[in-house]
Amino acid sequence: MIFVDSNIPMYLVGGEHPYRTESQILAERLIAEGQHLVTDAEVLQEILHRYISIDRRNTIGRAFQVLLDMVDDVFAVEKADVLRAAEIAQNRASFSARDAVHIAVMEHQGIHSILSFDADFDRWPGLKRIHGI
Repeated sequence: MIFVDSNIPMYLVGGEHPYRTESQILAERLIAEGQHLVTDAEVLQEILHRYISIDRRNTIGRAFQVLLDMVDDVFAVEKADVLRAAEIAQNRASFSARDAVHIAVMEHQGIHSILSFDADFDRWPGLKRIHGI
């Protein structure tokens, strides 16, 4: 299983950016390989928060659809995940709350790979970040 981070669908629906083409190529390649792509509800919340904060509400639906078309499952964020995220955030100041939640969900689900351009994930032991073509 490969976890899909919020920056992937956001690059795919956003304006011109160096990671836009890479995101598309990586997503298409992983799908063609039959990889089991997943995400969590927090990724959807991140997209919602970001596009509301920059007043691009009309992009929310497209970003959601791109992500939901790409993934096989969207995992809930459970109480145990949030408690584990708190532990991660308290012990590793370099992780944002959202990244800590994603790591906790990935641990809970036994996921060891993430499709993301966020280099912060490189600092988590045992997690492989997929990010280049």
